[in-house]
Amino acid sequence: MALAVPFFQMATGIFIIAFYGPVILQSVGGSGTNAALQAAIILGMVNIASILISTYTVDRCGRRKLFITGGLSMLVAQVGMGISLALTVGEAGQGQIGKFSALEMLLLMCLFGVGFGISWGPLVWVIQGEVFPMRVRPIGNSISVAINLATTFLLTQTFLQTLCVFRFGAFLFYACWIVVMTLFVVLFLPETKGVPLDSMVTSVWGKHWFWRRYTTNVNDAFRL
Repeated sequence: MALAVPFFQMATGIFIIAFYGPVILQSVGGSGTNAALQAAIILGMVNIASILISTYTVDRCGRRKLFITGGLSMLVAQVGMGISLALTVGEAGQGQIGKFSALEMLLLMCLFGVGFGISWGPLVWVIQGEVFPMRVRPIGNSISVAINLATTFLLTQTFLQTLCVFRFGAFLFYACWIVVMTLFVVLFLPETKGVPLDSMVTSVWGKHWFWRRYTTNVNDAFRL
């Protein structure tokens, strides 16, 4: 959990869109720097609004439902952006799209922002604060932050090159990661809604179909 969850958060591609959203929108037909920056502001506002929705619903719907819903939303958005660029710009990347297609890209980015804001944006830190047993929580959280920052650095340094090489395939690449992380949630991430922190091992890990083989009820500790 300390390795996979923070890595998957960055593998959604959210910070790529946040950092390079203006560049992407200009590249696919945005009308000037001001319009691209305005689009980035819209994306930020959508993301904030969706995080507030997640804050209100997380203890009502549960963590897993929000993760799965957000994952499906981001998957549709990434595939849609890839297909839109494939049909308009083309494989060679020499085409030019009109204002309608640029607006379509912006709407798909907003859909992606909503999916991220209700799931992998805020809930990663909720999960990291809940799933670790008390005695290993500081170590687990430290590893999570380190992985998160290292992955962010790697992706922000390589995305523009990836976009130039793969063209629209870059968005399909991140869509594949979203499929992987959503399956990870379905199969391996237990629901922690309403579970006291001091009984996380016995109530959650000890009852999970996969992780129970690695847990023990003695002193709420993991058997290494």
